[in-house]
Amino acid sequence: MRIHLLVLALCLWGGAAVADDRLRILHINDHHSHLDPEPGALDLAGLDDVEVEIGGLARVAALIARARAADPEVLVLHAGDAITGTPYHSLFDGEADAAAMREICFDAFALGNHEFDGGDAGLVRFLRALNPSDGAGCRTPVLAANVVPAPGTPLAPRGEAPLIDSHVVLDRGGARIGIVGLDIAGKTRRSSSPLPSTRFLDERETAQREIDALTAQGVERIVLLTHYQYANDLALARALRGVDVIVGGDSHSLLGAGLAPLGLNPVGPYPSRVHDLDGNPVCVVQAWQYAALVGELEVVFDAAGRVRACTGTPRLLLGETFRRDGAPLDPEVEARVRAQVARTPELVPIAPDPAVAAVIARYADQVKALGSQVVGEVSEDLCFERIPGEGQSARCDRRATQLHGGDIQQLVAQAYLARGAHADVALLNAGAVRIDLPAGPLTLADVYRLLPFGNTLVELELSGRELRALLEGALASFLDGPGSNGAYPYAANLRWTLDLSRPAGERLSALSFRRRGETHWRPLGDDDRLSLITNSFLAAGRDGYDGLAAIVGHDIGTTDAQVFIEYLQRDLGGAAPGAALLAVPPRVRPLPCAEYSTQRLIGRDGDARRADPEVPAVCASAG
Repeated sequence: MRIHLLVLALCLWGGAAVADDRLRILHINDHHSHLDPEPGALDLAGLDDVEVEIGGLARVAALIARARAADPEVLVLHAGDAITGTPYHSLFDGEADAAAMREICFDAFALGNHEFDGGDAGLVRFLRALNPSDGAGCRTPVLAANVVPAPGTPLAPRGEAPLIDSHVVLDRGGARIGIVGLDIAGKTRRSSSPLPSTRFLDERETAQREIDALTAQGVERIVLLTHYQYANDLALARALRGVDVIVGGDSHSLLGAGLAPLGLNPVGPYPSRVHDLDGNPVCVVQAWQYAALVGELEVVFDAAGRVRACTGTPRLLLGETFRRDGAPLDPEVEARVRAQVARTPELVPIAPDPAVAAVIARYADQVKALGSQVVGEVSEDLCFERIPGEGQSARCDRRATQLHGGDIQQLVAQAYLARGAHADVALLNAGAVRIDLPAGPLTLADVYRLLPFGNTLVELELSGRELRALLEGALASFLDGPGSNGAYPYAANLRWTLDLSRPAGERLSALSFRRRGETHWRPLGDDDRLSLITNSFLAAGRDGYDGLAAIVGHDIGTTDAQVFIEYLQRDLGGAAPGAALLAVPPRVRPLPCAEYSTQRLIGRDGDARRADPEVPAVCASAG
């Protein structure tokens, strides 16, 4: 079996095409309503933190259009989590994302867990915007073979064509390409809001069943389009027969060794190569996050139809202007920077696609009006992290978070506590917070990107025994089960030691807390009664905090984003309730290390984490 595709001789599809047994794929994942480019910083020409605009869906579109013009046979895929994350979603509920995606016209889109954040009905609104009923324009196949909505529910309306398909078969150069969609089952059930009647099937069993069925139909190439996390994709490839390529998402994994010298933190090679159960090669890729880059994968097949080689490059999309500390570069320095960019295949300066830029512009005025209001001045980078030291921050060295975890999660927990009228302790899941806060002005738009889900806050009462069990259960949900590491707990007025080498139920020790208004810490006893404030997502028993669902609480009706804004204005800035935004934005600093919930962490190897004198924790600057 042979595929005859146009293969381009030059990088980025510039040059004459020749016939060969190859399949080229362009892919993105987890753009999370990040339609606009974002400020970035790269290490270039021997300089740290050279500032340049990065990404944006209009630049993604421009690269894809360039590729299609040179090679109409290229596959263009999106591996899920298109929505939630910025004011574009907060204001327009997926409409803006759908409009931009229609203009790009992906060959297939896999559902991600965040597509279910608005429930099945919310997902239907997005899908109908993506594929309007009038049939006009592009139609994108929406894939999730392991998602089975109940008949008569919003995703499976009676008498209508299915909104979700298990797979799509496309012809490329005379060969049939089967693309199978998979969503991450356990995480979506636990960490999003699907209907209880919507079933999520086992990923491996579903994938093998789909592969076998497609192969029996004579489909020659199998691509899994998964929202299943990079590590899971590698394991999945090894557990299957007959898969050629896995294009993934969900873990926001940056791949490609060539990105490390630029000051970024890749977690594996691009592409990654493993072998299936029969010993045949499988190519595995992912394309980071937030429309910052486009993965370009080329797969070469032998005469028997097996993968012979896979090569590729993650293309980081750049603007044309380079600065440092907000100022233009010296001409000689700029020349060196541009020379390095030109010889680095991972870096692609490219102008935004005009058509997609025009679509986004229809929504941008309202977003900009919201986003331009400054609500704080961040003193230094406040790191985003989930599990301490995991390295999920886009700005901070993992050594800065290895002792205590995310600075911004800790600050949000403090804002929760400040808002609770009676709360002794505040609790949130790491995944409720989405981004780092860089030093400098903090706008309303930044806050809605930080806390994009619209969760309200809930006050409830529980015992020390119940609280300990909740925390242990949340940790076990992802350390021992299929849950998301977004369940990692952050708290205010509550501290602990965490030992990852211990079994489930025995990982937390030295739990201590403070009563509201007190200054001294006391051990947490099983019979202590506490007032807790948390978000409505956890209060519903999500993300491994199952026990909270059985406790009746009081929803205060205020979203976490609004609570954080009030904390900045009132608690940090001294503004009166209901007052206009302060003319002089309050200073936003890290909390002292003694306030962080994770006080001590012992790794899976049994060794306690220690401070790194070269990269201290951010909270060390606060005392």
